[in-house]
Amino acid sequence: MTIAKEPNLPIGTFEDIVLPTKEIYSNEPPLETQVHLEQMMLLIKCLLWLWRDRMDFYAAGNLSIYYSPLQLKTEDFRGPDFFVVLGTERKVRKSWVVWQEKFKYPNVIVEVLSPTTANVDKTVKKEIYQNKFHTPEYYWFDPDTLEFKGFRLENEEYQPIERNRAGHLWSEQLGLYLGVHENFVRFFTLTGELAPTPEESSEQLQQNVVQLQQNALQSEQRADYEALMRRLAEQKVIQLEQRVAHEALMRELAEQKAAHEAQKIARWEAKLRELNIDLDSI
Repeated sequence: MTIAKEPNLPIGTFEDIVLPTKEIYSNEPPLETQVHLEQMMLLIKCLLWLWRDRMDFYAAGNLSIYYSPLQLKTEDFRGPDFFVVLGTERKVRKSWVVWQEKFKYPNVIVEVLSPTTANVDKTVKKEIYQNKFHTPEYYWFDPDTLEFKGFRLENEEYQPIERNRAGHLWSEQLGLYLGVHENFVRFFTLTGELAPTPEESSEQLQQNVVQLQQNALQSEQRADYEALMRRLAEQKVIQLEQRVAHEALMRELAEQKAAHEAQKIARWEAKLRELNIDLDSI
C-alpha cells in the first residue's frame, strides 16, 4: 500500500474549496514495488474481466478517495491499493470524490503491506475504513510473508473473516472468494474456480481449441480405424463364407465321385453276371 502525502498548502483558502462538479485529480505517489503494482493490476483486471457485462460498479487502485466533510481537496483523502464501489456508474474517473458520488464509499478495500506501511495499514487505515468509510469489508496482504487477512464490518466493528477449507475468505460484497494463489491474492468463484485474467482466458481458449482439434483428429483416426476393422471383419466373413462354400463343393464332388464309382462297380457286377461269372470265385 502507499500513504498519500498531503501538499503543504494553507487549508481554508478559496483555492482549496472544491465545487461538487469540479474534477479532482488523484494525488497518490507511485507504488512502492513492482509486486505492489502487479498485485493491484491483477485484482483490477480480473474483476473487470469477470464482470465485463456489468456496468454497476467501479474498481480502481492507488487512486485518491476524497472524503473531507468540508469538501476540501487538501485534507481527508486516502488511496487504497485496490477498492470496489458497488451500485455506481462504471466509467473512467480521475479520483473518487465522495461528495460527487452520492457520498458512496468503497464496499471492499484491499491494502498491500510493506515493511514501512504495514503498521499504518493495520491500525490507522483500518480505523478510518471502519469508522469513517464504514467499508463493509477490508483485507490486507503481505507479499513477503503471504499473510492475508480479511475483516467484515459487524455492529460497526471489523471482525475477522473465517477461512474455508481451501484457505479462502468469502466476500459477501463481491459474491466471490479471495485467496492467495501463486504468491498473489486472486478471486475465486463460488465453486472454488480461479477467476482468470483476460490473458489466462485467451490461453485457456487456445488450449481448448487445440484439444478439440486433437480430439477431432483422434476421432477421425478412430473412425478410420473402426472402418478398417469393419472392412477386415467383412473380408473375414467373406473368406469364411467362401471356405464354407468350398468345403460344401468338395463334399458334393466327393459324393458325386463316390456315387460314380458305385455306379461303375454296379455296371461291372451286372456285366459279370451276364457272363455267368461268379463274383465270389474271382
